[in-house]
Amino acid sequence: MNTYNKFHWKRILNRVISRLNFCVRKMSKGITPQSKDYSAWYTEVVTKASLADYGPVKGTMVVRPYGFSLWDNIKEIFDKMIKDTGHVNAYFPLFIPKSFLAKEAEHVEGFAKECAVVTHTRLKADDEHGIVVDPESKLEEEVIVRPTSETVIWAMYKKWIQSYRDLPLLINQWANVVRWEMRTRLFLRTTEFLWQEGHTAHATAKEAEEEARLILELYRQLAEDYLAMPVHTGMKSESEKFAGAECTYCIESLMGDKRALQAGTSHNLGQNFAKVFDVTFQTRDNKEKLVYATSWGVSTRLVGGVIMTHGDDKGLRLPPKIAPYQIVIVPIFRDEESQQAVKNYLDPILADLRNAGIRIHEDWRKETPGFKFNEWEMKGVPLRLEVGPKDVEKGKAVLVRRDNGEKQFVEKGEISKCVPGLLDEIQKSLFEQARTFREKNTHTVSSYDEFKKVIANQGGFIRCGWDGTGETEMAIKEETKATVRVIPFDENPKDLSCIYSGKPAKHEVIFAKAY
Repeated sequence: MNTYNKFHWKRILNRVISRLNFCVRKMSKGITPQSKDYSAWYTEVVTKASLADYGPVKGTMVVRPYGFSLWDNIKEIFDKMIKDTGHVNAYFPLFIPKSFLAKEAEHVEGFAKECAVVTHTRLKADDEHGIVVDPESKLEEEVIVRPTSETVIWAMYKKWIQSYRDLPLLINQWANVVRWEMRTRLFLRTTEFLWQEGHTAHATAKEAEEEARLILELYRQLAEDYLAMPVHTGMKSESEKFAGAECTYCIESLMGDKRALQAGTSHNLGQNFAKVFDVTFQTRDNKEKLVYATSWGVSTRLVGGVIMTHGDDKGLRLPPKIAPYQIVIVPIFRDEESQQAVKNYLDPILADLRNAGIRIHEDWRKETPGFKFNEWEMKGVPLRLEVGPKDVEKGKAVLVRRDNGEKQFVEKGEISKCVPGLLDEIQKSLFEQARTFREKNTHTVSSYDEFKKVIANQGGFIRCGWDGTGETEMAIKEETKATVRVIPFDENPKDLSCIYSGKPAKHEVIFAKAY
C-alpha cells in the first residue's frame, strides 16, 4: 500500500471514529421522552442541562452556575418590581428561638413537622464513637432553623414600630429556608431552598389588603410577562391557606404533565401576628392600635415551573427575558486559519449584539457542531447563530430558533437588527403555546362522575361549582387526590351546583392534582 493510500484510509478511519464518538456522546445526552416518564424526563433535564445536582445530605440541592444564573435573572426582575413600588431589602437571622414559634399556635402547627431543630452547639472527638455531640454544649433554649421568618421579623417590628409615622413598613429579604420535606424533587420541593419573603406592616386593614393584592399582581406579571407562564389568580380555600393568615392569594399554573403548580402566594395576615408579638402604634389621634400585616413569597420553585411549562423532549426551552444566554454562537471551522477567519467575521456582529444588550455565549470548543447543537438545545438557549467558512464567503449566517426549530439564513448586516425582534417573537410564542395548552386542558364539569373521569383519565384544570365547605373539599381530595387550587377572581357561581353535594355553589373553583 503506497503512502497516499495509507494516509487516505487513515483519514477515513479517523472520520469514522470521530463520528462514532459523536454518536455515543449524543446518545448519552438523550433524555427520557415526556410521554414515557414525565418525572424521569424532568430530573434528567435538570441534571443534564447543568441546572442543579443532588447535595450530599438527602433532600438538599446544589444549584449549579447555569441554574443559578437563571434564578438570578428572575430575582433581579422581581427585585426591581418591588423596589419600584416602595419596598426595601433587609436580612434577618437564620436561627429562631423555639419560644417564638410557640407564640403563634396556628402558624407553628403548619410547619411543626418540617422544622429542623438545633439542640447543641459543639461537637467533640470520642475515641470509641468518633465525632459526637458535646453534651455540655446543650442550649438552654432550642433554636429552629427558619422554615419562614414571620416570628423573628415581628419580634423586630415590635422594636421598630412606635407611631403611625413608622408605617407602612415594607421590607423584603432574599434568603434560604429549611423545611425537612419527606418527598423531594429538585427545584420543586427540597429541604433547603432559596426564596424571597416580604413582610409588611400597615396602619389599616384596607392598606394591608391593597398590599396583598398588589404583590399578587406583581407575581402575575413576573410569571406571564417574563417566565411566559400563564397563571390563574385568586384566593386559596380555608384549608389551603397559609398557617396564621386571614386570607391567602395565589397564582396557579398548569404544567406539561397536566398537574398544577402553586407558583407564588401573598397573604393578608390581618392582626394575628401583631397580637401575638404585641406590635402596636400610636395613631394620629393618640390612640394605641395593633398594626395589620402581610407576607408573601416566591422561590426557586419558579425554575421548576419554567422547565415543566416550556420543556420538550430535547430539553429546556427558555423564555428570552430570563435565559442566562439569549443567543449562543456556534462557529464552525476546520483549522486555525478558518477559525481565525470566522472569528474576524463574527467580531463586529457580536459587538453590535452586545451593544444592544443581548446576552451572548460563544462556544469555541473543539467539538463537532452537532454535539454543540445538541448541548445548547438541551440547555434551552432561545437562539443559535451558526457561522462557518462558507457563510463567511457568502456574507451570511444561520439563525435557529429553539422554540420551534425554524432555521433562516441572514445577511451579515441584518443579524444585529433581526435578533431582538426574534427574541420578542420567541417570548410571545412560548407564552401563547403555554396558554393554548392550558385552555385545551381546562374542563368544565357539572357532575361528580364526570369530575372523577376527567381527573383519572385526562388531568388538567377542572372548573366547577363548590359548596364552600371543608367537608366537601376533603371528601373530594381523599377520593381523587384533587384539591381546590384557586378560587379565581373571575369566578361566576351563579346558577351552579356543587359537583359533590349538589347544593347551590358558593364558589366556582379550579380543581387539579398538584405538585
